[in-house]
Amino acid sequence: MNLTWLILLGLVVAVGIPYIAWTRMEARSHAKAATVHEETEALGDEVVPVSIHPEIDLDACIGSGACVRACPEDEVLAITDGRARLVHPMSCIGHSACMSACPVGAIKLVFGTATRGIELPKLSAGFETTRPGIYVVGELGGMGLIRNAVEQGRQAAEAIAKSGRRGGAGDLDAIIVGAGPSGIAAALALVARGMKIVVLEQDKFGGTITHYPRAKVVMTGSLELPGYGTVRRATMSKEDLVELWTDIRTRTNLPVHEGVRVETIETEGNAFRVRGGSFHDRAANVVLALGRRGAPKQLGVPGEQLAKVVYRVIEPELFAAKRVLVVGGGNAAADCAIALAEHGGCSSVALSYRRTELARVRASVCDRLEALVARGRVRMLLGTELAAITEHHVMLRSKTGIDQLDNDHVVVQIGGTAPSQLLRSIGIELVEKRGEA
Repeated sequence: MNLTWLILLGLVVAVGIPYIAWTRMEARSHAKAATVHEETEALGDEVVPVSIHPEIDLDACIGSGACVRACPEDEVLAITDGRARLVHPMSCIGHSACMSACPVGAIKLVFGTATRGIELPKLSAGFETTRPGIYVVGELGGMGLIRNAVEQGRQAAEAIAKSGRRGGAGDLDAIIVGAGPSGIAAALALVARGMKIVVLEQDKFGGTITHYPRAKVVMTGSLELPGYGTVRRATMSKEDLVELWTDIRTRTNLPVHEGVRVETIETEGNAFRVRGGSFHDRAANVVLALGRRGAPKQLGVPGEQLAKVVYRVIEPELFAAKRVLVVGGGNAAADCAIALAEHGGCSSVALSYRRTELARVRASVCDRLEALVARGRVRMLLGTELAAITEHHVMLRSKTGIDQLDNDHVVVQIGGTAPSQLLRSIGIELVEKRGEA
């Protein structure tokens, strides 16, 4: 064999073997994705989020994989049978990077599904509702992604500035209801324009993010915050964002009232009277930057009024050496169980859910939870419902009857009541989205 043939053979080996290995790896990856997709399809619309998520036109899709590579969550989309598909829909938080990356426009973002609709306020391009002077931004308007919620708050403030609506003598220019990302951005932008405002928050400054489990990655990308500057981070954890909110509040001295749950918003002449607890004031504009969760849902079981029952976990360490039961089957419940097992030092952690599988939990969260279950750190009690709570026990109902468990704390994570009633009481028109943009 001459030198030329030896060189050619070497090239074939050098290129061919890695290529064969790569194609086999790709085949295994596609086969795994196809299996996951079939399992997801079998569960139906129940596992598809009603909040904003991608819908793929399979007839237009060319299977380029650009959407898969662009998705920051790294687990939502996969190529199966030569097409992009949603394999872990509950992991989607509406980044829209997939839609932008698609070379043939085969992806659009929609709200709701054909069988599970979502009610959203009808909004103008400037996020004004059908009641002039009242704006809705962030999660309540269907946008849960922090970066986009911040942008909505900024744009709503810009729309208010252009509208010319200002508070009369003794009135505020605007009241912002909600001190989460969109409310903070709106407040900063209005203050930067010299407007007199106040921010109301039913809980703590920063919104629901302050109650996320520690070290949880809550966003990717940069934030443009009026009057504060640009925050550039590849990713931000819960602690990073809480630190940012604290710095914003310290440096800008925003007028914030915590612990105020707005009960009514009434029209008084050209202004709005906002009431909640001991707070009441008037403003020419109102920005509703509320989350869709609203007030936490309750179980309605005997003993739920006991002090041992809580609806969120702020610091897992407070549950050290305690026997804790988490109730719920979504991401919030799973995240809570993980935080308690990893950081709480609990005597035991159990998770009760009425169904026999956690169909609405993100894949990455499921993997972490399953690892803790395998190590005996979390006990799964699927197919059970909480029937009663006593000082030192809980009663769980299943197909086999009622079981009593020793217990020190119950953490209820079953969602909340969306503030649709408040919107309707103001006279804001709502529209139902069923798989629509």
